[in-house]
Amino acid sequence: MPVLTASDIAPAPGIVRVGIESVAELADITADAFREDPFNRWLFGGFDPMRRTFANLARHIYAPNGFCQLLQEDGEGRAAAMWLLPGDRADSSPAGMLQTYWGLLASGGLGALMRGKAAGEAMAKHHPAEPHAYLFTVGVASAGRGRGLGRRLLEPVLVACDRSGTMAYLENSNPANRRFYNSLGFERLELFHATPESPPLEAMQRAPR
Repeated sequence: MPVLTASDIAPAPGIVRVGIESVAELADITADAFREDPFNRWLFGGFDPMRRTFANLARHIYAPNGFCQLLQEDGEGRAAAMWLLPGDRADSSPAGMLQTYWGLLASGGLGALMRGKAAGEAMAKHHPAEPHAYLFTVGVASAGRGRGLGRRLLEPVLVACDRSGTMAYLENSNPANRRFYNSLGFERLELFHATPESPPLEAMQRAPR
């Protein structure tokens, strides 16, 4: 069976693959999209630690190791997605993880740091063992919502998953998004909690078509 790589994902109008140079834009769009997300509000406690942590994760894991995309209109980013494809490293260097944890502590306090650590451990525990494309985040900025931009951004990767026979996986942190993910072929595996008091995360899997 072929292994999905970035080269298998066909170009699409308005969608660009980005790297370290776009960390700030990835973080701005993602944090804007997750501003009212129940799980992320519980985890971070505020917008600044949310944006800062997404920037550090993009800088140290998803931009250098994974597959990051922006959907642009008139030169402005309107939607962003961060993936890890099969074989991509899901971890950061020790210095990168230290910077990420320090940023969360400095902006969100000890409580946010402990919640972030618990969330990371719970998510890692529930990841499928088989090779898969992991959708860490997809978000649409407030200026682009309600026009199907999230679907446009994800579809080229999902088409490549189908062609290569690759399963896709995500954790849905907002029940309001369940119907959207269902429409793309994702189905619930289970609900789990990072801590007993946290809002649930919904592990969702999409079999190739």
